[in-house]
Amino acid sequence: MEPRNNTHLLEFVLLGFSQDPDLQPVTCGLFLSMYLITVVGNLLIILTIIADASLHTPMYFFLSNLSFVDICFTSTTVPKMLVNIQTKRETISYADCITQMYFFLIFVELDNFLLAVMAYDRYVAICHPLHYTIIMNHRLCRFLVLVCWIVSVLHALLQSMMVSQLSFCTDLEIPHFFCELNQVAQLACSDTFINDVVMYFALVVLAIVPLSGILYSYYKIVSSIRAMSTAQGKYKAFSTCASHLSVVSSFYCTGLGVYLSSAASHSSQASATASVMYTVVTPMLNPFIYSLRNKDVKGSLKRLLVGKL
Repeated sequence: MEPRNNTHLLEFVLLGFSQDPDLQPVTCGLFLSMYLITVVGNLLIILTIIADASLHTPMYFFLSNLSFVDICFTSTTVPKMLVNIQTKRETISYADCITQMYFFLIFVELDNFLLAVMAYDRYVAICHPLHYTIIMNHRLCRFLVLVCWIVSVLHALLQSMMVSQLSFCTDLEIPHFFCELNQVAQLACSDTFINDVVMYFALVVLAIVPLSGILYSYYKIVSSIRAMSTAQGKYKAFSTCASHLSVVSSFYCTGLGVYLSSAASHSSQASATASVMYTVVTPMLNPFIYSLRNKDVKGSLKRLLVGKL
């Protein structure tokens, strides 16, 4: 099979989920509902933090950034899938596929880095409470978020440019509902050795390093909590981390589940279903986790909604 270099003419086929016409309206309704819940829930978190001066702290500054990233993260994949279902088209152009891949990589890495930064914030708050306001000043918080953006953008740009150098054949079916980096690279007719090396090296550096930082932060946090003399102090310290721990567990467990399911099964249906968990479900659940398990956010959210009514 001859490679095709006319990339502007290429179209990829997104296999997505069931091709049964009877299930398409159900799938569309389900994903539209989850998308709207994600957008509205995360917007409420952002507006609540902006409106309530008592939430203008480093922890909630990072949370508002995480909520913004979650909205963008979901928006890179779900709207295109909904359009394809409504128009009964399964294709995505080469340019749109590379663009979708680029923004998806940016926001998935930002989620990863922001969770690590939030773990560091909790570490400083619990292990160095007397120096918290000095260490976690506004300048450092903005700098940390800026670094997260720069690294994520550069990584996404590198991966997207490397994929754009590949040649593709006529078999361009992607067993997902979006253009996933590894799946697109596997469709190439040209040699992908360099792409694979860079991809897996980046996976180690950009996933393992932040996860190691999170684990180390919580190791120090647990050590500090165990050293506290009162049960009330232990409970208060742990309660400030509960929401973040829930989000971290959800993000990494679902992400790990995607790769394990892909390795264990060659079914495109199973792979696409597993991907839904960390691309759609996790961003949708984050606002509920923070609003239901955080008294400050819950109280501010109630005041915001009551004030609007």
